[in-house]
Amino acid sequence: MWRPRHLSTLVLAGTLCHAGPLAAQHYQCSPPRAVQVPQVRPDAPPRRLPVTGYTLALSWSPEFCKPRKGQRRHARQCGGQAGMFGLVVHGLWPASGHSWPQWCPISRAPLPREVAANMCISPSAALIARQWAKHGACMTRKPATYLKVTRVLWEGLRIPDLDRISREDGLTAGTIRTRFVDANPGWMREAVGVKLNARGWLEELRLCYDKRFMPTECNRSRFGAQDEAEAKIWRGL
Repeated sequence: MWRPRHLSTLVLAGTLCHAGPLAAQHYQCSPPRAVQVPQVRPDAPPRRLPVTGYTLALSWSPEFCKPRKGQRRHARQCGGQAGMFGLVVHGLWPASGHSWPQWCPISRAPLPREVAANMCISPSAALIARQWAKHGACMTRKPATYLKVTRVLWEGLRIPDLDRISREDGLTAGTIRTRFVDANPGWMREAVGVKLNARGWLEELRLCYDKRFMPTECNRSRFGAQDEAEAKIWRGL
């Protein structure tokens, strides 16, 4: 199960050394003034398993928003009033071998101020509440701790300019991996999962960590598209 010393070390490291304000993430964000945290109901049985690693899933917002512009439930992320988003945090997921723990018992939902602190990296209160309930509760008892760890991991990354990368000739999943690794010394290509949709458009990066939150090789499902797969990146135009 979750080992507090790994969490404490990560949070301390994050408070001492960041890669800069959102690193190379160049999209603008206005924090929300008020947040409503929805109630989350499990949609599957609980699964309590020992944690063997983690995945930080980063969704490419322009692709997510392409069919969702104008939808009220996605107004913050896709409407433009809060700024434009590039990569955003889908969630931090614990892993357990070839499976994963989920829907562990929770003491409470996150407070509105705790959710608001993450809404420039995860621009949906409903998404944050669900990620805590489904995944975070299997890592730690306090939602604030889970959300803090997510921010520390995010702030330790340098996000390559995916707008520029989208214009490269012969773009592949391998190109996307290479550009991420070039921007983040210490990462290796095997630790960067690339999820493309059925038409080859980038949907998500899945960054794989071991129990100590160090980059580690992704398994097949998290690695996603092979390097030679043709890729496209929607720029939101």
